[in-house]
Amino acid sequence: MDIEEEIKKIKERNARVEKDKAWETSYFRRTAIAIGTYVVVLLFLIIIEASNPYLAAAVPAIAFLLSTLTLPFFKKWWLAHNP
Repeated sequence: MDIEEEIKKIKERNARVEKDKAWETSYFRRTAIAIGTYVVVLLFLIIIEASNPYLAAAVPAIAFLLSTLTLPFFKKWWLAHNP
């Protein structure tokens, strides 16, 4: 395999990795997971006839969103202390 072909494959791989990274940090992904979490928990709470299921289902969805806001700080700290 010649060097130009190897460079092309490396660039294609890097592009895929960058897209995956963009997806992992996207607001769309975070919102989709939060909405999915809310719906699943809401259905469960309705099935078990919990009181005030609409409000209670918001708790794990909001907790997920908060966790995605604080993780970048911890990631930066961890990366700085674990070369």
